[in-house]
Amino acid sequence: MGILGPSKDATVVLRDADVIAAALRRALADASPTERAGLERAVAIAESTAAATGSEVRAHWVRFRLAAVGFTGDLASVAAVKALRQAEPGLSLVAAVQLQKEAVAHPE
Repeated sequence: MGILGPSKDATVVLRDADVIAAALRRALADASPTERAGLERAVAIAESTAAATGSEVRAHWVRFRLAAVGFTGDLASVAAVKALRQAEPGLSLVAAVQLQKEAVAHPE
């Protein structure tokens, strides 16, 4: 079963932000004063990413993939679905529409 239900087209979201945040916290414990501010910011970013829901992560992925193919139009449009399927040729129409809906529901 994929993130969108049973399908031959499965979309898998891998999330290692919690592991990354833990590694950054360990690095912060031993950080020099000059490294501290940057590592504190990195920990905050990683922790906020780890707290994101699966739907928020998928919405971000959709925007990232659309940007990769140069799409700048309306996210709720048919053109957005078409661009997403061009960015990810193996994505079914049903999966692309579901991902589009999630992206529209989670504006950045």
